[in-house]
Amino acid sequence: MLQRSRVTSIGWVALVAALAMSFGLAACGGGGGGSGDGGDGLRGAIEIDGSSTVQPITSAVAEEFKKLHNGVNPNVATSGTGGGFKRFTSGETAISNASRTIKDEEAADAASNGVEFIELLVAADGLSVVVHPDNDFATCLTVDELKAMWEPGSSINNWNQVRPDFPDRKLELYGPDTDSGTFDYFTEEIVGETQASRDDYSPSANDNFLVQGISGDRNSLGYFGYAFYLENSSALNVVAVDNGHGCVEPTPETIKSGEYEPLSRPLFIYVNRAKLQRPEVRAFVEFYLDNAAELAAEVGYVALTDAEYDEARNKIS
Repeated sequence: MLQRSRVTSIGWVALVAALAMSFGLAACGGGGGGSGDGGDGLRGAIEIDGSSTVQPITSAVAEEFKKLHNGVNPNVATSGTGGGFKRFTSGETAISNASRTIKDEEAADAASNGVEFIELLVAADGLSVVVHPDNDFATCLTVDELKAMWEPGSSINNWNQVRPDFPDRKLELYGPDTDSGTFDYFTEEIVGETQASRDDYSPSANDNFLVQGISGDRNSLGYFGYAFYLENSSALNVVAVDNGHGCVEPTPETIKSGEYEPLSRPLFIYVNRAKLQRPEVRAFVEFYLDNAAELAAEVGYVALTDAEYDEARNKIS
């Protein structure tokens, strides 16, 4: 009888010790974040969609954010500014990347769905006109020449129709699709009316597709955000733009100063005000604004001033 009691006692001690060790390992596992939240309690998915131009900045922010908060999963999709706003104004996403401001009809959709939002300026871009690397003649084009190439009903299909001293070669055009904020901005600034464009060109919502198309076609011309030109500058030639004050190429300096006109433009994220109340969303947006200057420059865009980022912080505070 005494022997049984002794064995039972030893068993309980072993069990308690094993449980203590198990809890200890669980508490220490994963570097202090056994729950998968990085030890800070932040968890959940953040749905983000919209502009392919803004996507490189947001993806860079998401990558750095996850290093600190591994329990949060920012999902960054790219369906174009217009496609992103369709999801955002219905309340489906928390954040929408945008290379233009929200349209009145999109804001009305948001209101009808009970979605209140905050517009945050995050960087600047110089929408870049590019050609095949073997093209050594179209080094600078005027705004009027670009308009003649891209306006609805344009019959220009040869480079020598753009300028008589250009070679007799077929002109192939590449550009964003009609859901893109880049398309909206280019048509408004170059053609003079949003969404006004010839339709016999190769469109895509994927900027990498446009890069591949233009770099593989010696007769090509196209346009997209500055970061995608910079990332592929060895495979493309950028075209300077003359808006009546001489030929100006997009550079961080000319974009920031506005000298690169009329294709210097602001880049935004839009935040669902209700979803901002979620701790992981607020932490992400705050992290975005704290790091946008550095990360925008890293991916090829132009950082804003400290005062502009402070203004954005005030909007969410």
